[in-house]
Amino acid sequence: MTGWTLGIIGGSGLYRIDGLENVRTEMVETPWGAPSDAITMGEISGVTLCFLPRHGQGHSIPPDAINYRANIDALKRLGCTDIVSLSACGSLREDYAPGDFVLVDQYVDRTSGRARSFFGAGCVAHVALADPVCPRLAGLAADAAEAAGARTHRSGTYLAMQGPQFSTRAESDLYRQWGCDVIGMTNMPEARLAREAELPYASVCMVTDYDSWKRGEAGVDVQAILKVMAANTGKAQALVRALAATLASRSRTPSPSGAETALDGAILTAPSARDPAVLARLDAVAGRVLTG
Repeated sequence: MTGWTLGIIGGSGLYRIDGLENVRTEMVETPWGAPSDAITMGEISGVTLCFLPRHGQGHSIPPDAINYRANIDALKRLGCTDIVSLSACGSLREDYAPGDFVLVDQYVDRTSGRARSFFGAGCVAHVALADPVCPRLAGLAADAAEAAGARTHRSGTYLAMQGPQFSTRAESDLYRQWGCDVIGMTNMPEARLAREAELPYASVCMVTDYDSWKRGEAGVDVQAILKVMAANTGKAQALVRALAATLASRSRTPSPSGAETALDGAILTAPSARDPAVLARLDAVAGRVLTG
């Protein structure tokens, strides 16, 4: 056994993983409610994968209604050691073209009204998020994307927008001035919660369009996006198979991101002041530090 159990969160256009062996399905109950869908578990190259479609089968859940806490909690409960997010995105750069894959390493979060933390009143914690992705996992995912035939960019800043509408041209121009490279609606608060759950996280964003900043061209169009997504899906499937094969060849060691110990020293509430009901909800994501 190599020690890897890989959680895959599939975004728009990716609702299953092909090639899984010993397939079974789990509907996980969490203290935060139901995850987006049942989780499909199986093996590729001997590595256990847990696949969760972020928007549910049939794409019935919009970005602002996704239960991000339940999704991360469920993957943690199933024993995932690492999470790879696969999602569609718009490009804010000429050289990040539709069809390209981008390994995101930074975020600007412009979402609102979404539950951003597992912690709060009754158990307060502040987790460091300066470097929100795992460089080892991102690097392996980038290698797998290239092996799958995707033109791949190994870094990028992701602007997380609220949606569900796409950007105005003025907003798109502003995000470019901020130095953002891609834009999407779902990586936040997902990345924040993965860090709180002490799970190394990497994000593979598949470019579908140029957002709304190009003058003289039409804005974002769903039908055009769907065409690019259809072409990207095969490469995303191949990426997962290539990544699993790589993980099968190496034993897992702690992430250089320090994600597995992110909660060390992060909880400020004194043990005597912690709410037992809150602690019960944190059994999966923070059990290591709360019961250790």
